[in-house]
Amino acid sequence: MKFQEITEKEYRTFWETHPLKTFLSAPEISKLRDKQGWDTVYVGVKENDKIIAATMLLSHIRHFNKKEFYSPRGYLLDFNNTELVTFFTNELKKYIKERNGYIFRVDPYLIYRERDLDGNIVEDGVDNRGVVKHLEELGFKKVPIKDTEQVIWMFSLGLDGKDEETILKEMKPNTRNQIKKTEKFGITVNEIGYDELDRFQKIMVETGARKGFKVRNIEYFQEMYKLFHDKNEVKYFITELNLKKYVEGLLKEKEEKQAKLDSLTDAKYNDGAKKNLTNEMAAIDKRVEESETIMKETGKEIITLSGSMFMLIQPEIIYLSSGNYEEYMKFNSQYLIQWELIKYGIKNGFKKHNFYGIPANINEHPKDYGIYEFKRGFNGYVEELIGEYELPISPLYYKLIKLVHKIRG
Repeated sequence: MKFQEITEKEYRTFWETHPLKTFLSAPEISKLRDKQGWDTVYVGVKENDKIIAATMLLSHIRHFNKKEFYSPRGYLLDFNNTELVTFFTNELKKYIKERNGYIFRVDPYLIYRERDLDGNIVEDGVDNRGVVKHLEELGFKKVPIKDTEQVIWMFSLGLDGKDEETILKEMKPNTRNQIKKTEKFGITVNEIGYDELDRFQKIMVETGARKGFKVRNIEYFQEMYKLFHDKNEVKYFITELNLKKYVEGLLKEKEEKQAKLDSLTDAKYNDGAKKNLTNEMAAIDKRVEESETIMKETGKEIITLSGSMFMLIQPEIIYLSSGNYEEYMKFNSQYLIQWELIKYGIKNGFKKHNFYGIPANINEHPKDYGIYEFKRGFNGYVEELIGEYELPISPLYYKLIKLVHKIRG
């Protein structure tokens, strides 16, 4: 085996077919990081002139002129091949030390232990505790989940071998009903181009302010578009509702219910049906009034409800970012946009629809448990990755810089 720098072309060819491939380990991400002050090289291991391990290696200068090195979603190799993992790690340590590095971080796209819909461990399922043990034996230290850069806990829905009817049938009844309602409302899901990304950004900013999370600037979304869109690997969507048509549909629905009510006799056994129809018409009246108020206040017949960003790199579609206007959340448009992308995934041969981040330790019902509940409604399974690890290259500077970060808070 021989450790060496490889070309971006060599790395991309290897990445394209690797089972641990994801968008964060794509060469395009290095272009994004370059603009943020990171340098990039590609390194790998060759055996008989064939690459058997590789990673994208990013670096930038931190304190005391020392460099931090990071492999997003690296390594790309067979983690069960302990000889290869050991060789690659040891060679990387030497490589990084020679280039004034003090730390190496890595967060493999590798499942820790297989879990089910409820986050329970699947007995006899995928189990990579041995991989974690080996990494720790090599000197890697696990980063607390609150300090990790990338998502560790995810929720996914398998698409392989399934059709739309089956997936819809396997959803939770409430999720299925919400999808049908959004379709009935006439909500549309529209892909937007580069020149409209400010609309998406505006939604994200409003959502971030409401929920207390930091939102990336417009340049990030624009750069991701430029890097991935030509290959159809990123898509931005806006959901919209034509309120005038929505009201017309509601009034038609009310007429149908009124006709049904008028057809019922005064027999005692019809009392329940009459009450239900009366309540349903009252609910329609309320929705009509709300819609007319929105049109009057905004001066618009068509309103924007939500926005979403998806990464589409085989074998999975990743629901990466999204936001909603709070006053229009009652229309539940995010149910529809997920369904549209699930259908897209089935049609285009994707194996998985990845709803992406959920809270860690969901069985403890953390404050943002609702995120998991929303995604869980589509059916699927919880995925816990093995996590982020850091390898001290220079123990002295590793401890010193850790102390600096602690003092600075």
